[in-house]
Amino acid sequence: MYYLKSESSFDAAHFLKGYEGKCSNIHGHRWRVVVEIEGEKLSEETQTRGMLVDFSDLKKAIKELCDKFDHTFIYEEGSLKDATVKALMEEDFKMNVVAFRPTAENFAKFFYDRLAASGFDVHRVLVYETPNNFACYEG
Repeated sequence: MYYLKSESSFDAAHFLKGYEGKCSNIHGHRWRVVVEIEGEKLSEETQTRGMLVDFSDLKKAIKELCDKFDHTFIYEEGSLKDATVKALMEEDFKMNVVAFRPTAENFAKFFYDRLAASGFDVHRVLVYETPNNFACYEG
């Protein structure tokens, strides 16, 4: 089995509604996303011969996903009052509403699912909230 690993990162704020502790308040992270793909067979195509996938294609796909979240405020759908969302939008803040609680665990699955849907044979995704703490999702 062959494995390739690539990563990207983004800086963003979030909070966890209903959490009893510091994370219930808005705070930010340098989110680091590490993606590992797998495959048993290398390409025989001229351009990518001897490769599982072209690293540039994998890096680009990860970066495009990360760039959508970079320097944004990420919040779970329904976790803020409509008036709060409206006020933040009026201030021109870049915001991302997600259908899940914005935890490292949920982001690991989110990135896994998106990259798998793009055709990558994803083995695992790790999402770091800090240099020492990460969540991992394997399909």
